[in-house]
Amino acid sequence: MMSLLGRMRFILGALAICALAVLVTPTHAEPQVPPVNPQASAITEQSLLQQAPRIEGRIDIPNQTASVLMQPDGRVWRYFHEVLLHWTGAILILGTIALLAIAYFVVGRLRISAGRSGIKVLRFSSFERFSHWLTATCFVLLALTGLNITFGKLLLLPLIGAEAFSTFSEGAKYVHNFVSFPFVLGLILIITIWMKDNVLRKVDVVWLKEGGGFIPSKHPTAGRFNAGEKLVFWLALGAGVAVSVSGYLLLFPFYVTNIFGMQIAQGVHAVIAVLFIALIIGHIYIGTLGMEGAFEAMGTGSVDLNWAKEHHGLWLEEEIAKGRAKLPASATPAE
Repeated sequence: MMSLLGRMRFILGALAICALAVLVTPTHAEPQVPPVNPQASAITEQSLLQQAPRIEGRIDIPNQTASVLMQPDGRVWRYFHEVLLHWTGAILILGTIALLAIAYFVVGRLRISAGRSGIKVLRFSSFERFSHWLTATCFVLLALTGLNITFGKLLLLPLIGAEAFSTFSEGAKYVHNFVSFPFVLGLILIITIWMKDNVLRKVDVVWLKEGGGFIPSKHPTAGRFNAGEKLVFWLALGAGVAVSVSGYLLLFPFYVTNIFGMQIAQGVHAVIAVLFIALIIGHIYIGTLGMEGAFEAMGTGSVDLNWAKEHHGLWLEEEIAKGRAKLPASATPAE
């Protein structure tokens, strides 16, 4: 009897094990799950940049410009500022200096043909010279500090190191910003004083036809300012207004324009400033090394009589007629 019960227990245990095996064994194979690709439904960066001029988010603060997350046009601006401006600026400024150096060694300094007479004629008053030097000093400071913004990282940073360059650039930025105000004041004074004397006249065309005073054997007559000086005046006036307006848009950002307008203002400011610097380099050359006796006009206010006769004969005659200048008995009238 006991043997029979043992066999039955064995059989029942075996059946239970078989039933359990059947229950845990899957009746069919489970499907294979493909690996997850996190970029399958993502938009590429290039596609995203092509969809809108800028990528913006939503913000609750009043400053809406802070909602700009990414602006593709900024890459164009950066390429202009970091590459194109470096090359064009260097070519224009160094090219101007090179051309003036060639002119100096080939043509030489324009001398006073009749020599100095020793007689002085008042050309510019103290107030006129103050207005000129105010504007000129501010321009030099603005040019140097502005060139540091464009070329400082390439030229100055390797020489003085990062810490000194950072300190210098911070100070240069404040100088550039605040010196702009007396520069504009000087520009207004120059316009007020000399605009009437820089109106083009028929004699200016003759002056240009006769070589503009750069041929030593010829001395074309001119009024108070010749055609070359008038050209510098109007170009400097236009450039001065352009850099002032664009500069104040940068100094007071987002009051008038948006980010794109700021980029346009920065581009205009940089390009006009480089051209302005090249123009003034030529102006400085003619007023110092290029022509004998020219610097005295702004240095002391008076010029030599023979210099005035050779370069501004009509103006000298007008000054004599008005009683502002007197010729000695032995002197001949201006040609």
